[in-house]
Amino acid sequence: MSADEPMPLRPFRWDLVRRDQLGTLLDGGGEPDLWFLDDLIDCSARLLARCADGELFLVGRSLDSVYDLLSGALSGTSWADRIQQVPFSAAHTRADGLHAIEAPQVRQLRANLTAAGLSPYDLARRRRPLVFADIINSGHTFRILYRLLRDWIEDERAQWDVIRGKLGFLGVTIRERTSPNTWRWHQVAEWPNELPARAVRNVSLDFPVWSYLGDRQTKLTPSFHRRRWSDDAVLQPDHGEASRSALAEAVALVEIGRERDTRRRLTRVMVTEPAMAERWLRSLISELR
Repeated sequence: MSADEPMPLRPFRWDLVRRDQLGTLLDGGGEPDLWFLDDLIDCSARLLARCADGELFLVGRSLDSVYDLLSGALSGTSWADRIQQVPFSAAHTRADGLHAIEAPQVRQLRANLTAAGLSPYDLARRRRPLVFADIINSGHTFRILYRLLRDWIEDERAQWDVIRGKLGFLGVTIRERTSPNTWRWHQVAEWPNELPARAVRNVSLDFPVWSYLGDRQTKLTPSFHRRRWSDDAVLQPDHGEASRSALAEAVALVEIGRERDTRRRLTRVMVTEPAMAERWLRSLISELR
């Protein structure tokens, strides 16, 4: 790293699989209400089954609970390192406002994403597909992230024809009745047309769970939007009451993910997916069993 390149930043988040950092943070707390667990297991299983034998990169914080559940479920398997989180939020950036992101912010974001293994150099040399996943309303976050990556790839003169075949996007949408008139975010967006067919897919959730994960759930990290990309305050943990409650919920999900019954429930959903015809998914199911 040269002297003029920014140091990468990533919001602090406890390692909930090893948990040696937690100390007494969970002492005195009650049992979290995991009313959404059944839907979370179903969603997590479908995200795995639809990732095309790739690596899942969960964008921002909306799917933190998916990350926690799968961190527990996949621990001890060959997939333990194939679920990642992307430190990125498109908040405070309008759909037409890429020009508002200043050059120093772009440099910092690129340093942050490089540290997460998302530089054009890394993307071009990946062996497996890289699949971004996020809670979807209008697709705004995916659009901003995609355009920032495309600009970066162009600036680096990286091989877009190679990279485009390795990118995928999974949107977690509100479950509704399907019909020819159903509004589908990816069909009205233009950027998915630059990717191969089937690169953009969806998993649905009932509205109460979708809304809880995307809008109402207390998270362990602050929203990492462009005004915070270079703010080293995000490196410090929050020990406040709300964060401790969120921590208890996250830890409980990791532990539930480790349970044999949870792994069985994940596999029961995955065997219903079309990808069950492919060897990679059958192999993952065997590991979980």
